Amino acid sequence: MAIKLDNKIVGFDVVKEEDKNTAQEAVVENTAASETVESNVVHMHEKVERPETLMGSTYKIKTPLSEHSLYVTINDIVLNPGTEHELRRPFEIFINSKNMDHFQWIVALTRIISAVFRKGGDVTFLVDELRSVFDPRGGYFKKGGKYMPSLVAELGDAIECHLKLIGLIKDDELDEHQQKLMAEKRAQYESANKEAEEEVESDFPAGSQLCGKCSTKAVIKMDGCMTCLNCGDSKCG
Repeated sequence: MAIKLDNKIVGFDVVKEEDKNTAQEAVVENTAASETVESNVVHMHEKVERPETLMGSTYKIKTPLSEHSLYVTINDIVLNPGTEHELRRPFEIFINSKNMDHFQWIVALTRIISAVFRKGGDVTFLVDELRSVFDPRGGYFKKGGKYMPSLVAELGDAIECHLKLIGLIKDDELDEHQQKLMAEKRAQYESANKEAEEEVESDFPAGSQLCGKCSTKAVIKMDGCMTCLNCGDSKCG
């Protein structure tokens, strides 16, 4: 195949056969070394054996649907400890409660979620799948004013909290400037409506509307614009 040269030739050298072989051997050695390093990296899959000890966190879920709380425990496995490829991934989940009304589907759900954890890959989709489940009897508001469409959705919230803890989901918190602005707006609203406030179990002013973005009753009208005091979402952009 002919190659067109656009620039002038300013020098040349003859490659000896032994130099050519040495260069090829160096390329082969570097490739083999990189493949060896990559092969020693353990990735999450269903055949990874469970170690004797796992790190974990337990989350308490208290709903108005039952007098008994649910305790969600998620245990993690640490892959490639002590190396630059160290990674903490969820390995199994357990849900315990004195309430036996939901025993069958809770056991089934924990086994399925644990199987998805062990399968590896991106497991963050579980959060959206669980939070999209709606109870036909209607949802409820948890403490703080956040709306939960179902108990399963709150389990999704607990998993999201844990995935944020181990770094699989980035927490989209408001920056310092936004937090300061929301605090100022909240203080202005509360001072202007202090006499009309009612005692409710919420961290936000009475009469707040439900936010379509974070599902929290924290939307108030400030400066002629509907603004959420929880996530900062605003109809004015």
